[in-house]
Amino acid sequence: MISQKAKYALRALVSLARAQPGATMMIGDIAREQAIPKKFLEQILLELKRAGLVASRRGRTGGYELRKAPGEIRFGEVLRLIDGPIAPLPCLSKIAYRKCEDCREESACEIRHVFERVTLATRAVLDSTTLADSLRLEDLPV
Repeated sequence: MISQKAKYALRALVSLARAQPGATMMIGDIAREQAIPKKFLEQILLELKRAGLVASRRGRTGGYELRKAPGEIRFGEVLRLIDGPIAPLPCLSKIAYRKCEDCREESACEIRHVFERVTLATRAVLDSTTLADSLRLEDLPV
């Protein structure tokens, strides 16, 4: 399962993706629209800003905006940023690989083979689905 933090990050990014290009949204508006605690959202947006996914502007027309087009921000990228590796077993992780402590031989591990298929399918969906795709729910494959 993804963390609540990752879910909130994705929901905040979807809100920003719905905004007109060049428009900003205030934290309070995003929090209200997506039912996210404002203090938690502030921390999440700072993390997304450090990663280069959002930018903030001060002043009367200030707020947050996407730094990339919605079609360039992939769900997999956001999940890895917030939650870390997308792998149910450490031996399947691309970015944090480590051999399972109780494993004798990866190539003969029945559990690894099953979860490798799950991991590859999950990555394929997450790494090919963008914020723009999520705005067109009827176009998403099930």
